[in-house]
Amino acid sequence: MQFRRSDLADLAYFLEIAKHRNFRRAALELGIGASALSHAIRSLEERLRVRLLNRTSRSVTLSAAGEALQSALARPFDEIGSAMDVLNRFRDGPMGRVRMSVPTEAAEFLVGPVMATFLDRYPDVEIEFSVNNRMIDVIESGFDAGIRHGGTVPQDMIAQRLSADVRWMVVGAPSYIERVGAPTHPDDLQAHRCVKIRIGDESIYRWEFERGDEKIEVNAPGGLTVDQGHLGLVAVRDGAGLMYVAEPMVRKDLRDGTLRTVLDDWAPLGPGFHIYYSSRRQLPAALRLFIDLVRELRPLGL
Repeated sequence: MQFRRSDLADLAYFLEIAKHRNFRRAALELGIGASALSHAIRSLEERLRVRLLNRTSRSVTLSAAGEALQSALARPFDEIGSAMDVLNRFRDGPMGRVRMSVPTEAAEFLVGPVMATFLDRYPDVEIEFSVNNRMIDVIESGFDAGIRHGGTVPQDMIAQRLSADVRWMVVGAPSYIERVGAPTHPDDLQAHRCVKIRIGDESIYRWEFERGDEKIEVNAPGGLTVDQGHLGLVAVRDGAGLMYVAEPMVRKDLRDGTLRTVLDDWAPLGPGFHIYYSSRRQLPAALRLFIDLVRELRPLGL
């Protein structure tokens, strides 16, 4: 069949729907109405004489033909995007848009502290963050990059370090520790109330401890489970029990005495935050500027 110029826009629309698996989200991303987007895709399917999407009232999935088309188009459209990004070299200031998925702690302690400087320095760059502690496929979910602790970055991604390594520790309110006593060995936690942590893969995190060559993992007991650290810390500050946290989250609490640490000689050092992105596409200029700024300002050390 003959290729028409209008097909290029409709193919870009199709890729956005394939990325989000949702007409409403794709329409918001594209800046057009959902009904107009639906009409464009139906027109494309009619011209191609093949169904690309399977639509129900609750979901949008790709047909076999849609999967084949998405696979064939992904690299050429990435290359077009990279070609447009090259024009940043010839502008007075860089332009572009970048979307990232970040966990709660990275949003507060790594991303938040650099954003005022970023927006002042690059006023024509749009940057969007989705704060989510779940393990997601950032590329399939439509993000340019994600941030995670180094040990959890997918192996097929390019990763760059954004922070120093992080100390993990157990903390509790002075009132709780004075009432119940401080554990001296990780096994002593079985006699304590602990705030359990549900991590990104939906499992309950086993608290990890190290002392010299000795390593121990503990299934912490307790009646409270959270998937967001700040909620757990609110309860812990009020004496709800002990919690396993990254040191930046409680730095202020430890300084002003709201919380105290226990098991200090068992506190391990873990990999710091890393940003990761696909190895199959050129790094967008906006993303490169963000990485460079974090590494310049070093809000969590480096």
